[in-house]
Amino acid sequence: MRLDAMAVMLPEVAGHPNRAPFTGVLTLVDEPSTRPPSGARGHRVILTREAALAALPSLLGMAVDYVPSWDGHDARRKCGIITHADLEGAQLRVAGYLFARDFPEVERQVRQSLSGSMGMSWELADAHVEDMRAEVWTLTRATFTGAAILLREKAAYRGTSFALGPLPGRPAETLMPQRCRPATRHSCRTPHAVHAGTNRNSRSGAAASVRNIDRRKETTWKDRQVNAWAR
Repeated sequence: MRLDAMAVMLPEVAGHPNRAPFTGVLTLVDEPSTRPPSGARGHRVILTREAALAALPSLLGMAVDYVPSWDGHDARRKCGIITHADLEGAQLRVAGYLFARDFPEVERQVRQSLSGSMGMSWELADAHVEDMRAEVWTLTRATFTGAAILLREKAAYRGTSFALGPLPGRPAETLMPQRCRPATRHSCRTPHAVHAGTNRNSRSGAAASVRNIDRRKETTWKDRQVNAWAR
């Protein structure tokens, strides 16, 4: 099984009152969502493996948020941070820390909920749709801007999960960053590189973007809502 992983290493602090380690499955790649995400105009979506690999670095350092009803997103309720991300098989897995002291209600909800009942949902920006006329939209490029913790049944992908604790058999503190393999070197591009082609102040960048989109017959879909791709 192939594993591509990245991590931001934080110093270990034994018994830190505001760090509750978590792990989760954020989404599935190359598989259609169970239901349409918000902002997708009623379309289910597929995040390609290539797009997920390229966007993996954008996950690191992003926040997880929640709403008290556990059925959506609120980017201003940032209750934790993502420090690890890996793509194993079809699962895009994440790990990090909840701010347990600052948000005791989040830790309490996760600990008291039924096993397997909590899930996750991503938040994206600058998502490129291969064909907006298709019944199921295929995302060929995107930037992760965060994620939400919510009830699994409310997530666009029912195959997601969220739980407190490190990855089984592999503590979060020991997951080391890996160098990009030649086959996945594009995953080391910075978010700036993703945005460069859409910068209207850069004529060369805009021209290159137009040429690339024309060649691949892609359409760029950008929703003005911060959490347009939430849920």
